[in-house]
Amino acid sequence: MVPPLDFLYILAGAVVGFIIGLTGVGGGSLMTPLLVLGFNVQPAVAVGTDLLYAAITKASGVWTHQKLKNIDWAIVKNLSLGSIPGSIICIYIIKKFEISGDAFEQLISVTLGIMLILTSVVILFKETISNHFKKPAGYNPSSLTIVSLGVILGILVTLSSVGAGAIGGAILLLLYPTLRTRTIVGTDIAHAVPLTAVAGLGHFQLGHIDLNLLLSLIVGSLPAIYLGTMVGEKLPEKTLKYIVASILLIIGIKFSI
Repeated sequence: MVPPLDFLYILAGAVVGFIIGLTGVGGGSLMTPLLVLGFNVQPAVAVGTDLLYAAITKASGVWTHQKLKNIDWAIVKNLSLGSIPGSIICIYIIKKFEISGDAFEQLISVTLGIMLILTSVVILFKETISNHFKKPAGYNPSSLTIVSLGVILGILVTLSSVGAGAIGGAILLLLYPTLRTRTIVGTDIAHAVPLTAVAGLGHFQLGHIDLNLLLSLIVGSLPAIYLGTMVGEKLPEKTLKYIVASILLIIGIKFSI
């Protein structure tokens, strides 16, 4: 049975989808705080639902980027070899030790806050960070390095639903200076889909998915992303990103304290 759609959730999906299309900022960093602060959704349910939402909405992006040959599948493989087991282990530990209640909500809130702050810093200072830590043109990180980073990313994304986009993209930008921007974006999305899907299904097992919320968000966001993209072509991108990053920073601090 398909659950009924909720107009306010559809509206929330449309707002976030429009901002995603407008600025390119990932949905997790916007959607989860909106659900928790704006709709009083439990942090665990907000994170779990948002992970499946991200997997579904980003899946079409993989197909598009693959057609344009913007995906480096070797990097996707190495990141996934770390992030997917990291996510599974994270879910297993939560289930095994029956981590729930106030302690679990606090863990998710603090992790969410930290990831939002990191995301805002990446958005605001991406070019500065890239220049400061710039690698030689011929630099090629080892597979072990990428797998290890994937493990960390997998755990953090599972606990917060934030980071598969902005943080993952920043890591690729730093470690692969010769990659085209389009390839970084395509590779990042290709890695984010299986990671958010596995993490989301893990939260589904834990009972952290609201199907009514999930379907409503998808219905609202898909057309809004397209509309935001069209409007974004005529507005100053940097100004918009600075505004969104500043909002994320303030929200991140609120979650962390």
